[in-house]
Amino acid sequence: MSPAEMESHGITVHLDRLLAERGMTLTELADRVGVTVVNLSILKNNRAKAIRFTTLTKLCEVFGCQPGDLLGYDPGRE
Repeated sequence: MSPAEMESHGITVHLDRLLAERGMTLTELADRVGVTVVNLSILKNNRAKAIRFTTLTKLCEVFGCQPGDLLGYDPGRE
């Protein structure tokens, strides 16, 4: 098994949907959360390997949502 296959996971991040629903840009979200646009882009494109609970908390505060609204599980992606 290759290193990339060993690190694959089935978690998806729904930033696109939440941004669209709230009419917010990635840059605006980055400013409000205190995370770089690059790091949010990594999350948005489902390339992140981890997320800090502090970042998840801030995203939920800004979006007014629960972690389950932001994250999903897709077993086909594993």
